[in-house]
Amino acid sequence: MKRIALLAPWVLLAPGAALAHSAEAGGLVSGLSHPILGPDHVVAMVAVGLWGAILGRPALWALPVAFPLVMAFGGMLGIMGVPLPSVETAIALSGVVLGLLVAFAVRLPLVPACLIVGTFALFHGYAHGAELPASANPLAFAVGFVISTGALHLLGVGVGEATVARGKPILRTLGAAIALTGGAFLAGLA
Repeated sequence: MKRIALLAPWVLLAPGAALAHSAEAGGLVSGLSHPILGPDHVVAMVAVGLWGAILGRPALWALPVAFPLVMAFGGMLGIMGVPLPSVETAIALSGVVLGLLVAFAVRLPLVPACLIVGTFALFHGYAHGAELPASANPLAFAVGFVISTGALHLLGVGVGEATVARGKPILRTLGAAIALTGGAFLAGLA
């Protein structure tokens, strides 16, 4: 199992026949890279995992599962061109709100926590879908951005789990940094 885990990053980075059907502009490779190259997306995705770590089970896994599911739906709306107002503002706000939830270690029941995460996921997904290049394979692109989003959530869960065990001040500092980053994105929209 360890060998497989060590090979996974190389397989994803390796060019060649494995990616031949999805390497076109906007295919799997674009979908994989899109969330990682957008710092506004990265901070929100990591914050979901951090907040899940604060809330513990079942939120620890429910939030990182709910986000990509709702995000995929938002992506379909974006691909179809369904109007959704204030997308960039909502994405910036997701960093602020999720960062503050982590910074203040806000404990909510599972359903309201999933509703908050799901609301922001809708906007993140919409942005991914709306930015899909015309030559893209929408399914390959969607699979890519869902996988990358899941990986960022897992990063947040891992850091959160390690940090919760060592004390909440570090986790709260990370949340504050995420909220400030979201605030900077929000200020940049004004």
